[in-house]
Amino acid sequence: MARVHKKKRPPVPKPAPGRTIVIGDVHGCATELTLLLNKLAPTADDRVLLVGDLVMRGPSPNRVLQLVREVGGISVRGNHEWRLLKWRELQLRRGPKKAAELSELNHRILSSKMLRTTALEIDDEGWTQLEAMPLWLKVPEHDLLVVHAGLVPGVRLQKQTERNLLHMRGITRGGKATEKRGEGVLWGKQYEGPTHVVFGHNARAKPQLHRFATGIDTGCVYGGRLTAIVLPNERTMPRGAPARRKLLVSVKARRAYQALE
Repeated sequence: MARVHKKKRPPVPKPAPGRTIVIGDVHGCATELTLLLNKLAPTADDRVLLVGDLVMRGPSPNRVLQLVREVGGISVRGNHEWRLLKWRELQLRRGPKKAAELSELNHRILSSKMLRTTALEIDDEGWTQLEAMPLWLKVPEHDLLVVHAGLVPGVRLQKQTERNLLHMRGITRGGKATEKRGEGVLWGKQYEGPTHVVFGHNARAKPQLHRFATGIDTGCVYGGRLTAIVLPNERTMPRGAPARRKLLVSVKARRAYQALE
């Protein structure tokens, strides 16, 4: 049975007198994040939020974490942050239980050379940053919710499983969450609000502009774009796709750092 998240309630970002900027999956693309931040020019009055997967796949994970700290950004946890934290937890743990868990998880998530290389690059401040990432962020003044991957429509936020929040992409005909690309229907198509959700994880050439959900992973690490959506102070997310397109800001990737799986 999937585990339901039961940790303490995630933080609510403090209201900002300026803009709320939500940035898509960065995946270690520090150059592109720098270009996007230069284009957005966030000030101390702005609030910068991220949809997770700041690290892995791209060339400069630790620099990405530093850039986010420099602008006071807050990110939800992505599936790649989860993997890194699990790796660190198992390295620090002692005793037979650790050995058993390592054996169970090694093939699934811990055998990746990329994971080990990324973990060894991250500094102490970066690990503290990763550990502090919540599974979701509520932004009440915009009636907005930020998650990494998705929600099962019709299920209360507190009842969503950690696995789905970090990994899901669609909904099968039977109403179950699926993580496979192209299987079922995109969850955002079936989600009926009323709170608008901004998410990442499911890399696509163009943003997903559903009525109550906006997907902003536009595949930067795969040679696409790094995308943000920018809301003026206290404005709620428009439901119409044309109005939302006007709120999008993006930069093109310098190159494809990895092929899309």
